[in-house]
Amino acid sequence: MFVDEAGFYLLPAAVATYAPVGETPVLRERLTRDHLSAISGVTPEGLLRMQVYEEAITGAHVVRFLKHLSARLPGGRFWIFWDGAPIHRGQAVTEFLARVPPDRFRIEGLPGYAPELNPDEGVWNQLKGEELANVSCMSLPELRVELRAAKQRLQRHPEGVRGFFREAGYG
Repeated sequence: MFVDEAGFYLLPAAVATYAPVGETPVLRERLTRDHLSAISGVTPEGLLRMQVYEEAITGAHVVRFLKHLSARLPGGRFWIFWDGAPIHRGQAVTEFLARVPPDRFRIEGLPGYAPELNPDEGVWNQLKGEELANVSCMSLPELRVELRAAKQRLQRHPEGVRGFFREAGYG
C-alpha cells in the first residue's frame, strides 16, 4: 500500500469550465487558511482508504491510520511505501511499529523529492483537479461532505486507482 497525506482548503481549485455565452461563472469563496488534512493509502488492486482531520496530520494520526488498515483489511501483513515526511519517522510511529509483531508492517521509504513514484499522489490530483474542481465551500463541514462524496466516487471506480499505478510506472 502506498500512503501519502494532503491538505484541502476552502479556496476552490479554479479550472476552465463551460458556461452560456455572456454568463461568466463566478465562484464565491471565503479567504481563510482553514483546511482539512487527509491521509490515504492505495493498493495495486484499486483499493483506496482515507481518513480526514480538521488539524494537521501528526504521527498519532499515522498510527491511527495504520491501526485502521490492520482492522479493516484482510491479510494481516502490510507492505507500506511512503515518503520521508518527519511524521512517518516520529516517536509515535516508531513506538507503534516496535509494539506490533515484526512481520505485521514492512515499511519502505520512497526517494526524497520523487512524488511521481507514489501512486497515491494520483488520488490527490484526481480529487483536487477533477472531483473538487470549481467546488467552493464556505465551511469545513461543507468541505468535508464534498470531500467524502468525491472520495466515494473514486472508490467506486477501482480501475481509476489502478491507473495511478500505471502512471507512476508500476505496470
